[in-house]
Amino acid sequence: MINPFSNLGISDDVVNAIKDLGFENPTPIQEQSIPVLLEGSNDFVGLAQTGTGKTAAFGLPLLELIDFSIRKPQALVLCPTRELCLQITGDIRNFSKNIPGANVVAVYGGANIVQQLREIRQGVQIVVATPGRMLDIIRRKAIDFSDVSYVVLDEADEMLNMGFQEDINDILSTTPDDKKTWLFSATMPPEVRRIARNYMEDPVELTMGTKNTGNVNIEHEYYIVRARDKYAALKRIVDFNPEIFGVVFCKTKIDTQEVAEHLIKDGYNADALHGDLSQQQRDKVMQRFRDRSMQLLIATDVAARGIDVNNVTHVINYALPDEVESYTHRSGRTGRAGKTGVSICIINSKELGKIRQIEKIIGKKFTKADLPTGFDVCEKQLFALVHKVHNVEVNEAQIEQYIPRIMDEFSELSKEEVIKRFASLEFNRFLEYYKNAPDLNVSEERRGEHGERPERGSRVRNDDGYTRMFINLGSVDDFTRGDLLSFVCNNGKISGKSIGKIDLKGVYSFFDIENTAVDGLLNNFRNVDFNGRGVRIEQTAEGESKSRGGGSYNGSKRRDGERKSFGGKRESGRREGGSNGGFRDYSGRSREERHGKRESGRRR
Repeated sequence: MINPFSNLGISDDVVNAIKDLGFENPTPIQEQSIPVLLEGSNDFVGLAQTGTGKTAAFGLPLLELIDFSIRKPQALVLCPTRELCLQITGDIRNFSKNIPGANVVAVYGGANIVQQLREIRQGVQIVVATPGRMLDIIRRKAIDFSDVSYVVLDEADEMLNMGFQEDINDILSTTPDDKKTWLFSATMPPEVRRIARNYMEDPVELTMGTKNTGNVNIEHEYYIVRARDKYAALKRIVDFNPEIFGVVFCKTKIDTQEVAEHLIKDGYNADALHGDLSQQQRDKVMQRFRDRSMQLLIATDVAARGIDVNNVTHVINYALPDEVESYTHRSGRTGRAGKTGVSICIINSKELGKIRQIEKIIGKKFTKADLPTGFDVCEKQLFALVHKVHNVEVNEAQIEQYIPRIMDEFSELSKEEVIKRFASLEFNRFLEYYKNAPDLNVSEERRGEHGERPERGSRVRNDDGYTRMFINLGSVDDFTRGDLLSFVCNNGKISGKSIGKIDLKGVYSFFDIENTAVDGLLNNFRNVDFNGRGVRIEQTAEGESKSRGGGSYNGSKRRDGERKSFGGKRESGRREGGSNGGFRDYSGRSREERHGKRESGRRR
């Protein structure tokens, strides 16, 4: 029987590579676009949602059209983020593994540019790049695009949303006028249409479904809650879906980190992904998510571009995006490759208008859902545990030697008592948490209490009763706030729930801890080191400073940020920590004001 990809015109070498990857049948976008692109004589516009197989739709034709005996760039693929850049590069390398001499290079920011230049000099036929780094290499005159025959603009709408219009113009100006341009996008805003007019001549346009619509395999739900209950609502949704494997979207980097930290402290397997992380940290987080060793990825819109992870069950919009078109990209993280998924929005009553706007954009109605009660969550968790026990695979050979001792331990218990105790191991935690749990739902007609305004970041606030602590570890040690939280909890032998706000700096950090846990933390950090360096933790609250750890102690009193410099000289002016983590001098001006760098608002 002839392979369906062969019927589309794909060569045996590539078809065999596709079969090894487990692909048997082309997706609709591949089936429609590959024959057109294989002709190599037309510009092309393809509109399809994320997760529909666009990479193979343009990657497979490129492998058929390029002459791999020539070691010069013949195709350029531009995409908005480094994650998507790496994903596309990996896919095309897998497709071309049986083609002699094929070389694909990824060019993106946050990585060693010297290594990327070395790979280009060695000879490459396909360059996959983010616009900023590509422009940097062009300006160094380190690449020659005179032989480029094909340019692919993937996720074109997102590149424009991220402000890459001028970069794209500059890059395309270095390519031949007779090249063919293939544009792929999930939505078709006017800016994308303008690119098609400026850089294409009578393009073939293919639309899978209606323009700008969402994936038909995704259910869309919204929950209305008070702003102050948003975090509690998130936890309840997660608890009601025991097998959830999802992405939670926040609006800002700060909110992303804070939500992730609070989830970690509350015992959830979560971590944050945002633009302030180094490439190494981002790779580490994404690898954990791909391996499913992490259940919840908390991300900003920009950081999540190009996340291509199979079997994501839920996308949760902790905050709605500023641009309603961005909702299509968020929800597209689930329901990929023909699977089903759920996209959830946690909103307050004043955001209903935005839900109606999104409905018009995606052409689908949202379902208003009610948050489950505490009883509902406990019941769901109990039977999920029962189902897991019922279906667990028993390793008879290994467990047989322990059965006599196990039976002896349970000899005084009836079958019913054994079942109750196994179920209670996990179930008691939920019973305790959801005892007398309030109803968090708000009706659509309710416009908020006392003129409640929709929050802009829905920060999770700490209670009183915390002490501020200093630690001589920070971002230069490749710590994220989640890493620092784990380090402090593991070595301090304390629960994550005892830790409040964390301010990660360069070579040091601050964190809040419950007053009752301070002495135990300091005692447990008497002889802790990190990579051979003594770790120092000190109390920064008013009064005499306590200190424990393997590093030296300078004996200074600390007042929420006041400290000696690492060189041993006192820094000029008493510094006091502001609520935004900045410092102030005697003149009352913030550091940002002194250097003219004060931001007008929170960074996103």
